[in-house]
Amino acid sequence: MKVYALIPAAGSGRRMGSETKKQFLLLGGRPLFLHCLEVFAHHPEVTGIVLVVSPGDEERAARLVAEYGLDKKVEKIIPGGAERQDSVRLGLAALPQDTDFVLIHDAARPFLTPDLIERTLAAARRTGAAVAAVPVKDTIKVAGPNRLVERTLKRSTLWAIGTPQTFAYGLILEAHRRAHEDRFIGTDDAVLVERLGRPVELVPASDTNIKITTPTDLLLAECLFGRGAGDSKEAGPAGEKKRKEEGSCMMRVGTGFDVHAFKPGRRLVLGGVEIPYPRGLGGHSDADVLLHAIADALLGAAGERDIGHHFPDQDPAWAGVSSLIILEKTAAIIRRHGFSIANIDSLVIAQEPKIAPYVEKMRANIAQALQIPLERVAVKATSTERLGFTGRGEGIAAQAVCLLQGVSTR
Repeated sequence: MKVYALIPAAGSGRRMGSETKKQFLLLGGRPLFLHCLEVFAHHPEVTGIVLVVSPGDEERAARLVAEYGLDKKVEKIIPGGAERQDSVRLGLAALPQDTDFVLIHDAARPFLTPDLIERTLAAARRTGAAVAAVPVKDTIKVAGPNRLVERTLKRSTLWAIGTPQTFAYGLILEAHRRAHEDRFIGTDDAVLVERLGRPVELVPASDTNIKITTPTDLLLAECLFGRGAGDSKEAGPAGEKKRKEEGSCMMRVGTGFDVHAFKPGRRLVLGGVEIPYPRGLGGHSDADVLLHAIADALLGAAGERDIGHHFPDQDPAWAGVSSLIILEKTAAIIRRHGFSIANIDSLVIAQEPKIAPYVEKMRANIAQALQIPLERVAVKATSTERLGFTGRGEGIAAQAVCLLQGVSTR
């Protein structure tokens, strides 16, 4: 029996507010979409995988899939459509015609378990269609105009629907064909099957099978990852005991401080932004004092040696290099330790020039280099009221504080 996984990962992730697309953001040091991909790739019942990404992202996704050794199971990486439903339809068309069942799973749900794959697949074999679902905990009310309550729904009948959604291949293919012809857009794939009058079975899933949509979701996911969510079939006290033994969520704080003197004939670069000013800062690289302070904070939080050890000024490879590259490589070191970045708070100390017009671009540069959402980066500026070396205009200083989250097995 041929069973395929279809993973739509073509969304823009607008609600995440990051320049990096949501599916490529890091969770536990790995791009988000690779977490569920790895579970499918190692499942003995899954024949192959089709990954659907945004047009233009095919090469990037293929490189990451190969880097993590998942390319043997990922048979195709194809461009998606304007809407999720379009991407799924294109993905279904890319599957072999002799496919028996297909599991459609959101790339942004990283805590998929082998057990949930098996249970939705077993249900789909019985009914033709099955979806992962969680009983609703909150009271749900229907509101009319002016947000006035019209009625309260019976909570015991309500389920929050997730993925995987597992179907007989011919059934879901026909459901998407009919929806496309009728120009019907559904909020999930199961509703397209419901339109055909076919039954859909609900398969109870764990509360940890969350979808990452907003920055808050990503923070929650990082804590769940640290607690071992998604890696055990066991529930209740036994599963909790196992997760505690395997790892717990650990937080690390790091601080960084750097100073560079002004030097004639140099560009002034701060936060990866070139600022018009008669003098730049002296240093082996581009002397970006802000990024150096941030890199030192990150390295310190991870228990690593300082920036001078990793990027020595005696090494010609770093001569004149953009400090954004240094920051990117620092982020890679952090990820190798299993950490993700919760936030960065930084301060530029300078009498002049004025930093305020360039702060937002600095924040964007830092967020992109570290592959984290923009709202996790703060850049502030202050003067020393003409006191000290910065007040005398002899140079610029910067300091930074960071918080890392990761997994401790100690």
